[in-house]
Amino acid sequence: INILLMGVDQRQGEVERGYRTDTMILLTIDPVSGQAGMLSIPRGLWVPIPGYGNNRVNLANYYGDADDYPGGGSALAKKTIEQLLGVRVHHYVRVNFTAFETFIDRIGGITIDVPEDIYDPKYPTNNYGIEVFSIKKGKQTLDGATALKYARTRNTKFGDFDRAKRQQQVILAVQEKIKDVRVAMSLFASGPDVLADLSASIKTDMPLSMIQQLGRLAMNIDRSNIKSAVIDQ
Repeated sequence: INILLMGVDQRQGEVERGYRTDTMILLTIDPVSGQAGMLSIPRGLWVPIPGYGNNRVNLANYYGDADDYPGGGSALAKKTIEQLLGVRVHHYVRVNFTAFETFIDRIGGITIDVPEDIYDPKYPTNNYGIEVFSIKKGKQTLDGATALKYARTRNTKFGDFDRAKRQQQVILAVQEKIKDVRVAMSLFASGPDVLADLSASIKTDMPLSMIQQLGRLAMNIDRSNIKSAVIDQ
């Protein structure tokens, strides 16, 4: 099962014709073997977008929504990635900043082993200003707002490529957190409420029953059976 996870640059209360995708990760899960994988696709990758010629991959979602492409931006993004990688993309999940922060807070934060000190004096704020974001190397417990900054900052040596690795690290930290039986039970029990609360912030073509099935499956996948890669230079 291949799922395209997209993070869009949409701030709270903002409504535009379409949004670029800051994040594109192809997640793959094999329910039979219990294996999974993550492939991060950099937003600046130059690709053929069906019907739009060659451009940055992060514009596929924007074009699809802005031009009322059948199925919208998510459908065009899926088709673009299918054509690029030669694999079927069965489903998608598209989240904005609000959904990301709220979900991390709902599971009680995540624990991250930060690989290096990060100091970003120009982190972009919700109102298009800037602020300082800094975090020290070592194990840290991050709430939703801090996890978002950790996943979004590009002020490290390899910029977007480092950011892609941190985003995968966040996904693995979420997977580790929901292995806690109490967290998982609370999350699954409140599944309909979660989707209702975040209906404006999360878009997916998967029904709730499938999301819950995949969530239970993800809980039982051993970290050693999860492969990850980033398309880099």
